[in-house]
Amino acid sequence: MIILVGGEKGGSGKSCLAQNLAVHLVAEQKASLLMVDCDPQRTTSDWIQERNSQPQLASINCVQLYGKIRNELMSFEQHYDYVIVDCGGQDNLALRSSLSVADLALLPLRPKRRDLKTVVHMEDLLSTCRMVNPKMHASFIITQCPSLPNQANRILEAKEVCSSFGINTLDAVTYARNIYDDSEEDGLSVIEREPNGKAANELRQVFNELIVSAGAQANEPTRPQKVYAIK
Repeated sequence: MIILVGGEKGGSGKSCLAQNLAVHLVAEQKASLLMVDCDPQRTTSDWIQERNSQPQLASINCVQLYGKIRNELMSFEQHYDYVIVDCGGQDNLALRSSLSVADLALLPLRPKRRDLKTVVHMEDLLSTCRMVNPKMHASFIITQCPSLPNQANRILEAKEVCSSFGINTLDAVTYARNIYDDSEEDGLSVIEREPNGKAANELRQVFNELIVSAGAQANEPTRPQKVYAIK
């Protein structure tokens, strides 16, 4: 399975989601996995380098690719249970190539107007890519949400904007928490750093909804999945 974490807007937490999803699949599901870093900023590559310097952590393979990467991704898929593609925050050849072969596309957006303005273009891009890749299941996820109760409407409004374009929007969201940045700097996932913390449970909700529900929609199991009870 090829999982793309990408989108047109930068700063929405794509690398964070890709990294935490990778650890979940490797450490919890015992899957073989390759990460593909398409972002010139090398956020995921640097995270991998820090992580793989710590022998007590489950190691993760990573390569850097740019441009037209469709054939490379299809080749990698033959050798790994999962290929996770971390694309930078822009519409480029790597993003379009990945969408043309991805099984799942996770598209993070913050509940901010400048992020939501990109939904129009992403809907058009997804429609175009589905012409050559009809099996792709795409989902928006609202990330870095404010945790104050009086800001809850911003989250609901952002979900409504995404859903209005006929694209699946996850019920699960992530909140703005320091532990995401702290974990990344140490080569960890939030589940490893604080297994029973709020951030870890947020991401378990994301994983359950993304992987399990998408597998059910495809009417076939992707591979046996461990569904977590949310504490």
